[in-house]
Amino acid sequence: MDIFIALLAALLYIAALMQIIPGLSGPNQIPAKRVFLSACGALALHAYLISDLIFADGGQNLSILNVASLISFIIAAITTGLLFKMRVWVLLPVVYSFSAINLTAATLLPGAVISHLEANPQVLLHISLALFSYSTLMIATLYAIQLAWLDHQLKSKKKLMMNPNLPPLMAVERQLFNIILIGEILLTLTLITGFAFVHDMIAQGKAHKAILSAMAWCVYGTLLWGHYRSGWRGRRVIWISIVGAFLLTLAYFGSRFVREVIIAS
Repeated sequence: MDIFIALLAALLYIAALMQIIPGLSGPNQIPAKRVFLSACGALALHAYLISDLIFADGGQNLSILNVASLISFIIAAITTGLLFKMRVWVLLPVVYSFSAINLTAATLLPGAVISHLEANPQVLLHISLALFSYSTLMIATLYAIQLAWLDHQLKSKKKLMMNPNLPPLMAVERQLFNIILIGEILLTLTLITGFAFVHDMIAQGKAHKAILSAMAWCVYGTLLWGHYRSGWRGRRVIWISIVGAFLLTLAYFGSRFVREVIIAS
């Protein structure tokens, strides 16, 4: 049954992105309402299935694939909610593709890393902030990649700039820094709650998470300072955003990947 739900959700994600892709390469308006309905159907199934996968065996199964699928759901839900207010069409095919892949993988390749967060509400708060900070900053990374693509199109003087589905370059840059600012605030709260509530935050085997997260916090903080004080923009902003995302990904998934995939196999 779970496999059937995962495949149906994946098909709905694919149906949404197949309605988006033609509009990115032509002048036709993307059917926003149809995309939204397809995406909402996929998100509803995704939410049902990921809750079934995580809340099991008297605790919470926070395997690497379940966490990746949960993050994909959060990113897909946020970007879908923005599609009527912002032209996020360039982002959505990537977001929906990863959501479909991660959900299917989590269903077909079940893992078991059981936690009992109901007994530790402070740790639950920390993990929730970590998930939302990572998701927000991954959206910022997608915005940075979109910014690079739009800048390339503009410099090569391609006619795609006349596409009504594509956002103005300056609007994307402004939104990018707003998203990074929100993500940096969430990451700050994540680090504070981690040091306050997770007693073994810097214990052997876990210290790298705190160090890498703190390094990412410094990277994003430097980027914001450089933009607002010195007017940083362009390629420097794009590359610094990608570096921050890389550090956060190592912090959140590096040890999990080694422990659950490499060592377990």
